[in-house]
Amino acid sequence: MVIVTGISGQLGYDVLKELKRRGIDAIGTTRNEISLTTEDGAKKFILTKKPETVIHCAAYTAVDKAESEAELALTVNGLATRWIAEACREVDAKMIYVSTDYVFGGDGRTPYEVDDEKEPVNVYGNSKLLGEDAVRAILDKKFIVRVSWVFGINGKNFIKTMLRLGETKDKLSVVDDQIGSPTYTVDLAKLLVDMAATDKYGIYHASNEGFCSWAEFAEEIFKQAGLKVEVEGIPTSEYPTPARRPFNSRLSKKSLDDAGFNRLPDWQDALQRFLSELKA
Repeated sequence: MVIVTGISGQLGYDVLKELKRRGIDAIGTTRNEISLTTEDGAKKFILTKKPETVIHCAAYTAVDKAESEAELALTVNGLATRWIAEACREVDAKMIYVSTDYVFGGDGRTPYEVDDEKEPVNVYGNSKLLGEDAVRAILDKKFIVRVSWVFGINGKNFIKTMLRLGETKDKLSVVDDQIGSPTYTVDLAKLLVDMAATDKYGIYHASNEGFCSWAEFAEEIFKQAGLKVEVEGIPTSEYPTPARRPFNSRLSKKSLDDAGFNRLPDWQDALQRFLSELKA
């Protein structure tokens, strides 16, 4: 049996859906079953159900808000991940921990390898790195999967924001000096479920193939959605936010290749399928 945390979020929703689609016995949890603010709340459900695998998708993801709610972010993403890892160790369960490109400093122009130096530039990145460190220290049977620029049907994301703005505006300014890869939760869910069926433990990077800036991403969204919106690329310095963002979010997929896992499809293809899902 598999427990999926955070099914009210984008990724957890699609992971549970994929498990059910394959006929795998799975339980999806929200904060009602697994609370990420107390040790007992984080552990009890897992210790009672004794799953074979926990796919931990629940997280504090409000990147800017985390700067003013550091303690909460560090508890939910750092401490609670430690508690869940301890519970997994106790019942001998595998754990998949979903992490982020934000554990890196975002310098340079080459894709980050899984073991490159971690230098988070904001509270959110630091909190997710704490979670990674806990999982690595506590468990042998673990997958740490870093993702970037996530989008899915069940929640807020960049695509939905652009589509909403595109309905009323014919010109938008979007940052063009942060480069990364969008990640479609439907594609990511398939990979995570594939991983859960193996013992190829380790650290992986998983985002859709290809790189783009946020401005290029926005242009492709409007093009595929048939909206006539001009996108003006601007530097990050012209769009200040409470949390610093990494300029380079490119992630190397070498560890996926080495383990024999399939890479995710191109991000443009993923966007097309997401827009079809939105329409449906």
